[in-house]
Amino acid sequence: MPELPEVETVRRGLAPVMEGQRIAHADVRREGLRWPFPERMAERLTGARIDRLRRRSKYILGDLDSGETMLIHLGMSGRMLISGTPLGKFHHDHPAPEKHDHVVLDMESGARITFNDARRFGAMDLFATGTDDAHPLLAKLGPEPLGNAFNEDHLVAALHGRNTPIKTALLDQHIVSGLGNIYVCEVLHRAGISPRRKAGRIAAGKVAALVPVIREVLAEAIASGGSSLKDYRQADGELGYFQHAFRVYDREGAPCPTPGCTGTVRRIVQSGRSSFYCPVCQR
Repeated sequence: MPELPEVETVRRGLAPVMEGQRIAHADVRREGLRWPFPERMAERLTGARIDRLRRRSKYILGDLDSGETMLIHLGMSGRMLISGTPLGKFHHDHPAPEKHDHVVLDMESGARITFNDARRFGAMDLFATGTDDAHPLLAKLGPEPLGNAFNEDHLVAALHGRNTPIKTALLDQHIVSGLGNIYVCEVLHRAGISPRRKAGRIAAGKVAALVPVIREVLAEAIASGGSSLKDYRQADGELGYFQHAFRVYDREGAPCPTPGCTGTVRRIVQSGRSSFYCPVCQR
């Protein structure tokens, strides 16, 4: 599942060809993906201008001049592909439609945006702009980890007295939105905290110190174009490469990269997900 850096990378790739541009024609080729599409979605998108393209957690949001916001969730295998517009110095024609091209947006500029999703776990929706907090997918999300609302005081208060492992707590989208399994593993390794530790038993100072580490890891991943695992691609079709900088994720049996540490990366399962950590330097 793409996490915050992957979704933000896709948003940044789409922004130059979508923001300020009008959708000349929307082609919706099925009734829905993970959930049914909203009624008359093609009609409601056709002719609308995308005033702003933003991200909330793992969702891409496009505010339209029609007073509605288009929500896009990539799911497990969703890809937003750009064609028909100069990308850098090259011009790409529109490719022939593929089996899993479910929604196609032809922009007035000549660009085409295609939502391709082989597993169909993605989603699209339309809702009234300005009502993010009322949307069922957005209403209970915690603060953005790169925003001002996510700070030391918030995280210390949110984890106080919690009896769940710190790994599970940081994956809780009510506490902080957008974090997923990969980046929590990387954050905890840099912070020297075992994923097994009970969140409420970690000293407040050490919890507070997680905030800059979270921001650091996410910023590095975004700068690298995200982590390309399985189906993920950037909007221009390129692969992200932060996976080459993983310290512990998917590195079971490898030596711990912490200078001077003699540990070996171990894998355990927590709440059905793999946790990778060093049992020597993460306590």
